[in-house]
Amino acid sequence: MKHETIKLEEAKAKSALIVIDMISDFEFEDGEKLFQHALPAAKKIAKLKERAKSVNVPVIYVNDNYGKWQSDFRQLIEHCLKNDVRGRSIAEILMPNDDDFFILKPSYSGFFQTPLELLLHHLGIKNLIITGVAGNMCVQFTANDAYMRDYTIVIPKDTIASNSEAANQWALHIMEEVLKADIKDIEDIKLG
Repeated sequence: MKHETIKLEEAKAKSALIVIDMISDFEFEDGEKLFQHALPAAKKIAKLKERAKSVNVPVIYVNDNYGKWQSDFRQLIEHCLKNDVRGRSIAEILMPNDDDFFILKPSYSGFFQTPLELLLHHLGIKNLIITGVAGNMCVQFTANDAYMRDYTIVIPKDTIASNSEAANQWALHIMEEVLKADIKDIEDIKLG
């Protein structure tokens, strides 16, 4: 994947689409519960990603390193695509393009101990469209850190998933009320 492909002047919208933890084998405790909600979200993210790319909005995959400090994002993709794992279909739906960006994170927030903030600054990004899993964990922690850094936050409610619908709705409520996130359907997201 090439980082040089998107240049600052191409990121016209000053927005970025953030995809959190969707490239995963989902082979972990409660992975089956999360997967059943993540698959429909992945299909919506794919549609939103297609729209974003059509207007040069950068796509940034922010993924857990699962404690494998010697792995990289390409190995994670390969693992999900070439093995008989639960998350294979999601990896196929959301296969990163060569011009997408990726960041591995060691913990819940996409900002904690990662170069995400530096990348966003380099691209001139002010608005984050945050998608992914789990809504009540990594999405919410990332949104919290984005709020603390004065980013405008948009959460397409049909593009995040948690282990249960109740947990997801609670996370959306907190992000809207506390973090002032703009919660909407993907059809209402304006890009470009």
